[in-house]
Amino acid sequence: MEEQVKGKIYDSRQLRRLLPYAWPYRWTVLLSLILLTGQTLAQVVTPMLTRVAIDKYIIKKIEGFDGFLSILNPWLPADVWQGLSFISVIFGLMLLLRLVMEYAQQLTMQYTGQRIMFDLRRDLYAHLQHLDFQYFDRNPVGRIVNRVTSDVYHLNEFFTAALVTILGDIMIIGFVLAAMFGLSWQLTLIMLSVLPFVVITTMVFRKKVSNDYRRQRVAIAKLNSYLQEHVSGMTVLQLFNRQQTAKQEFHGINSENMEAWKSSIVAYGWFYPAIEFQGMISLGAVLAWGGFAARNGDLTVGILVAFFQYAMRFFGPIQDLSEKYNTVQSSMAASERVFSMLDEQIHIKPPETPLSIPEDSSIEFRNVTFAYKDEDWVLRDLSFRVAAGETIAIVGHTGAGKTSITNLMLRFYDVQQGEVLVSGQNVNSVDPTMLRSHFGVVLQDPFLFTGSLRDNIRLGDESIDDATIEDACRRVNFWDFVQSRPEGLDLEVHERGAGLSTGQKQLVSFARALVRKPRFLILDEATSSVDTETEQRIQKALDVMLTGRTAIVIAHRLSTIQKADRILVMHRGKLRESGSHQQLLRERGLYWRLYQLQYKDQEAQASLQS
Repeated sequence: MEEQVKGKIYDSRQLRRLLPYAWPYRWTVLLSLILLTGQTLAQVVTPMLTRVAIDKYIIKKIEGFDGFLSILNPWLPADVWQGLSFISVIFGLMLLLRLVMEYAQQLTMQYTGQRIMFDLRRDLYAHLQHLDFQYFDRNPVGRIVNRVTSDVYHLNEFFTAALVTILGDIMIIGFVLAAMFGLSWQLTLIMLSVLPFVVITTMVFRKKVSNDYRRQRVAIAKLNSYLQEHVSGMTVLQLFNRQQTAKQEFHGINSENMEAWKSSIVAYGWFYPAIEFQGMISLGAVLAWGGFAARNGDLTVGILVAFFQYAMRFFGPIQDLSEKYNTVQSSMAASERVFSMLDEQIHIKPPETPLSIPEDSSIEFRNVTFAYKDEDWVLRDLSFRVAAGETIAIVGHTGAGKTSITNLMLRFYDVQQGEVLVSGQNVNSVDPTMLRSHFGVVLQDPFLFTGSLRDNIRLGDESIDDATIEDACRRVNFWDFVQSRPEGLDLEVHERGAGLSTGQKQLVSFARALVRKPRFLILDEATSSVDTETEQRIQKALDVMLTGRTAIVIAHRLSTIQKADRILVMHRGKLRESGSHQQLLRERGLYWRLYQLQYKDQEAQASLQS
């Protein structure tokens, strides 16, 4: 399953692809590293202050600081209370400095992570809008949305909570070890004696949590997929009283997710106490040996207290590094999925020197053979021509290739053999964006976006003013509905047009197509899902829309087919018959049989009503 992560914690190839996204923010990352270094040094300095406070002013064993802090010795007061006050002020300043630097470092890395996440999502969405339809045919919507949201978020965690944090943990471990060896190499070796056990505990934890993480990813993927499918199909779910069955199925999938998380929680529950227990054993050994050494005069109390403070800081980063393992692993897996989407090739591209579309509004198919996959041919050696201003209807059984013809006109797919010409130009020689701008398309299932009626008709084209929208709505017999609502064109449209009837949504689609004044019009079963009254309104609108335009009508309704200049009858990907309605009926062929099956009763009913 694709949602499962691979066992590889570090992938240099993925990391090389991630780092360029951080390059525009390199100065912010550098600032974060500087702040992190300062924050780490502040942590290292405070135990040194404790040592001087004890050994110089309390038990009076040393004269002052050593190492790089010896520059403070000239300012150390001789008086005990003044000296302790001086040390306390510096201690407080170090704590304040650490607070400020930690805040600034977190702020800069969160900013960087959010900017990188923004750039990645922008690139992904821009790439998605140019991908071929074949990509969306093979990939479910839920998976695509998961790439743009969840996977990109995991990459944000990598930059904000893993990359710099790991460097910081390593830095703290290094500085603390150096400071401890400087204080007492014997105490350091005693403390490190438990390190093999810590490593073994960490490896067991890492393996256990990695398995749990894989289970979580699979369970979450199944949960999201199930929710998306059943929420979208809620009408059917309730219509067939399937609620109880769906509840039980969801309970099973949800239980898988819960068990995976429970197992992970148990692992975290024993890991932290185990590391802390081992740390306490080492600290106990340090305290025992150090206590005897201090009593014998081989060690000062200040060194012992300072060393104890360093030891307390040593095991925290080890725990943190173990926890960050899954963050890095999930980020590597997420980056692989994100970049696999970005690497998806775009095949429908503009030519290097695109040609313009002449004024001639003809459409021609020349010996076109096409398949969506391999050699499962949908169209076979198809040839026909639509003259400028002609309206043709395409009929045929389901799967005959009717919609595929329109997809090829708009160059959503490329043909395997033959040519598709629009205005005499091969569609492969024209910029797809320019090609599609000359077409108005009305589909069987109208799709409306969240927003106002105006936004749904205009679809982002700000050059279309309200007067043009009103004219289009009047011509498709939709303006009376707009006027009947107090909001008018500002009427809020919810997701997928909820709140509007199917007929009203279809009329919005007609207005959307007409408002751009297209040269070519494609109606893909645009009246198949509307009631008779709405169909009559649409038919009147069609009489206006088809005037002076080259039109392709895919329909089962007799009213739209009869008025076509020519009817093409498709069967199993081949053009079997061509002619007007009356001509095809006289031939008593495939169209006549379709007419007998589908249209005769409708025609008789229409005649009685008239």
